[in-house]
Amino acid sequence: MEKFPEEIKQFIENIIWTFAKTMPDWPHEYIVKEKVDNALFIETVMHIRKYGYQGWFYEKPITYFKEDALIYWTMGNPVDETIIINRTKEDNSYENRLKQGTLTFIKVK
Repeated sequence: MEKFPEEIKQFIENIIWTFAKTMPDWPHEYIVKEKVDNALFIETVMHIRKYGYQGWFYEKPITYFKEDALIYWTMGNPVDETIIINRTKEDNSYENRLKQGTLTFIKVK
């Protein structure tokens, strides 16, 4: 798996991630495109999609990218329509929660 290039690594390490308060039972953070460097946001999305792996979020196929015990993903919209990048600790990934039996019901669009 191709690691994040240094420019993206600096970007994700130096921005402020927002805790997803609407899903406290499934801890994760996100960034919003309009609040960060647009070009680096798009580069990050493209890297996740090019070098990530295919997984699931309930019945929705998702491309995930893992680095430094964190999982990154978007919800799969075309790049120009993608406005959020999510991340969580590897332990909180859908796949791990499914194995652990700790999934909660979430309606997926």
